[in-house]
Amino acid sequence: MPIVERLLLGPGPSNPYPEATEGLARPLLGHLDPAFLRILDETCDRLRAVWRTDNPLTLPVSGTGSAGMEAAFVNLVGPGDVVVVGVNGLFGERMCDVAARCGAEVVRVDAPWGQPLDPSAVLGAHRSPSIIALVHAETSTGVRNDVHAVARGKGDALLLADCVTSLAGIPVDIDGWGVDVAYSGTQKCIGVAPGLAPFTMGRRAWERRRPKPQSWYLDLGMIGDYTASMASGQVARKYHHTAPVAMVASLHAALGAVLDEGLEAVWARHEANGRALQDGLEKMGLELWAPAGYRLPQLTTVKIPDGVDDASIRRVLLLEYGIEIGAGAGASAGKVWRIGCMGHNARPQTVSLLLAALAEVLGR
Repeated sequence: MPIVERLLLGPGPSNPYPEATEGLARPLLGHLDPAFLRILDETCDRLRAVWRTDNPLTLPVSGTGSAGMEAAFVNLVGPGDVVVVGVNGLFGERMCDVAARCGAEVVRVDAPWGQPLDPSAVLGAHRSPSIIALVHAETSTGVRNDVHAVARGKGDALLLADCVTSLAGIPVDIDGWGVDVAYSGTQKCIGVAPGLAPFTMGRRAWERRRPKPQSWYLDLGMIGDYTASMASGQVARKYHHTAPVAMVASLHAALGAVLDEGLEAVWARHEANGRALQDGLEKMGLELWAPAGYRLPQLTTVKIPDGVDDASIRRVLLLEYGIEIGAGAGASAGKVWRIGCMGHNARPQTVSLLLAALAEVLGR
């Protein structure tokens, strides 16, 4: 059965960089082959550059972005720890769930879905939390939260940031901002198939790591020796599990494409094309959901017009135009569309094609 070509413009997997597809197609190497270990080391170096960090413990966790979330929490959170979580969308809710499963005392700081978190409210929620956690780019709403402002006032707490939809799309500066642990996903702005979670952890977080987390698979102490890593500047690996070699090769290639273009240029390309998409939607008479100043260029949420059937419009776009846009998630289901403009798709021709197709389908 032939593969159907789609232009994927939802919050899920973006169309990959061509280099990433080529990486997946290469002949497989063994997971202990010296040639693969060189690729893995280079991938970790490239991740440090994209994260803007010198953290030795920077690596692709074997699993999707949700595995990165689990790895962050299970290694740092145990029964009775106070975890402040900013919640203004689906993935803030998920952070609360994961922290609670670790036995944490979860202190929620809520903002309405579609609105940004107030950094002062997050910082004032508890006088001495172990961890403050928030989503940088909330995938369910298209809203950017101010991680930098929270980092400046975190005090002795560790700051944990979900950067699944932000990494390689908008500025992320782990060392410059003072973020202690962060995770992402490969399928968004990096432009690789889902399956790996770019991850980074600094010294402060490592020193507070639980000695025996409840997850064997995600125990970072089983994967690498941080003390030895500090001396070498790279992860001092231990044999732990079979690495997904094809996925790592694909990530290696895509990160190379990002860095060859230049990280600032990649951010600027996302900004320009995301804004062009949003301007075009507003000229069409559609209303954007996220407030100005906090809209993600790489993920636009647009209100579904009154009298328009959500599913039927998306179905026509998919079947007649080969374009997939995302439905609303959680509290926004049936209220908004989520349109991705990220990775290799953040191009003028993609924006023009989507705007023309949507205008025709809506009769505008």
